[in-house]
Amino acid sequence: MNEQARRRPGKSYRRPKKDPVRILAFEALRAVDERAAYANLVLPPLLKKAREAGDFDTRDAALATELVYGTLRRQGTYDAIISACIDRPLRQVDPPVLDVLALGAHQLLGTRIPTHAAVSASVELARVVLGDGRAKFVNAVLRKISRDDLDTWVERVAPPYDEDAEDHLAVVHSHPRWVVSALWDALGGGRGGIEDLLEADNERPEVTLVARPGRISADDLLDTLGEESGLPGRWSPYAVRLAEGGEPGAIDAVREGRAGVQDEGSQLVALALANAPLEGTDERWLDGCAGPGGKAALLAAVAAERGAHLLAAEKQPHRARLVERALAGNPGPYQVITADGTRPPWRPGVFDRVLVDVPCTGLGALRRRPEARWRRRPEDLERFAPLQRSLLREALKAVRVGGVVGYATCSPHLAETRTVVDDVLKGRGGPAAEAEWVDARPLMPGVSALGDGPDVQLWPHVHGTDAMYLALLRRTA
Repeated sequence: MNEQARRRPGKSYRRPKKDPVRILAFEALRAVDERAAYANLVLPPLLKKAREAGDFDTRDAALATELVYGTLRRQGTYDAIISACIDRPLRQVDPPVLDVLALGAHQLLGTRIPTHAAVSASVELARVVLGDGRAKFVNAVLRKISRDDLDTWVERVAPPYDEDAEDHLAVVHSHPRWVVSALWDALGGGRGGIEDLLEADNERPEVTLVARPGRISADDLLDTLGEESGLPGRWSPYAVRLAEGGEPGAIDAVREGRAGVQDEGSQLVALALANAPLEGTDERWLDGCAGPGGKAALLAAVAAERGAHLLAAEKQPHRARLVERALAGNPGPYQVITADGTRPPWRPGVFDRVLVDVPCTGLGALRRRPEARWRRRPEDLERFAPLQRSLLREALKAVRVGGVVGYATCSPHLAETRTVVDDVLKGRGGPAAEAEWVDARPLMPGVSALGDGPDVQLWPHVHGTDAMYLALLRRTA
């Protein structure tokens, strides 16, 4: 029996209004939940398809992007608020219903959309994607949420800071409790610093470009963009920041590979390794975990200017193809191979510089991949630990005596940063490495607040970058 037949006699049936923006946002959230996809990979093709169909303009695309990323960033806070408005455990609510409720909550509490418009648009979305029955449930919950603003709700659902500081911060700043604890340990200090960091994770990051040396300068890239569209980077001589709303794919230099999208923290890590002092030869460089190719492309360009050769190795074939695409057109000699850095095909002691940007939990890039905070688990650290140590040990074998290894992660978690390096140097779990620390701080000139060294931890709230970590090690024997 169809919806109209179930209606009472005499009551007309109104078809739900299809809102392309909110339907697209819902589809993106479902892909993130059902397929463990990442929003930054799912959303662009959906937006492109909508534009080609004539359904979207620039404002529509901006709203859809804000709805998806805003909902994912504040998911923990919205879940706590929704839970306070229903009479059953949150886990008993169907995931598609939760997605519609979270989208509605974000419109009510995290945007300037008027209350009546946020509720009505969310209910219409529910009618389209869930049906009339569940749309009534959505309507009832969102009307409860609409009675108060975000600050009032947070005060109601978050435990007091004095009673449980970590749980309070987890609800207020929408991070899992274990992530709050790990970031706090890595950051140290009191309440102010951790709150600034967690809040930075919930802000939309700038899009930063890298002007690849030998192909285009940062000044030329800025001239191409114009004063209204581009700003100089804060720290890297090759960085250019896009103005809000800038679309990298529309820039000729990006399409042609002369520039790329790369966080300034990643640029700093690659450049620090490239500029570390060496004695003797400086001809052979290795990127042992090269996918998807951003750091490899920058290293290859710098190497080419010095007459050096870069070997970029990546274990996963599909990621190796991304590396090839990133390096295409590099003026100097380079080679991309599919290889496992823990079982390397190259001879030991043949490279002058080696970078291993190891697989990790990615807790340093939660601004860009907000869904990762809900997907990661503490046990992931145990899964990555042997791999990280093995990659660093093999990197130290690959470099010649006197050469330098850069160990990098996009995670500030101590178990993935200094603990890994200390274990390898001191022989925990294997033979002690014959290597010494190199102070990385002077190799990031002009960058403030780099700590006590010799390693470097960058922070979103301090440096405006992803939370990249770098340790530089010189092989001594």
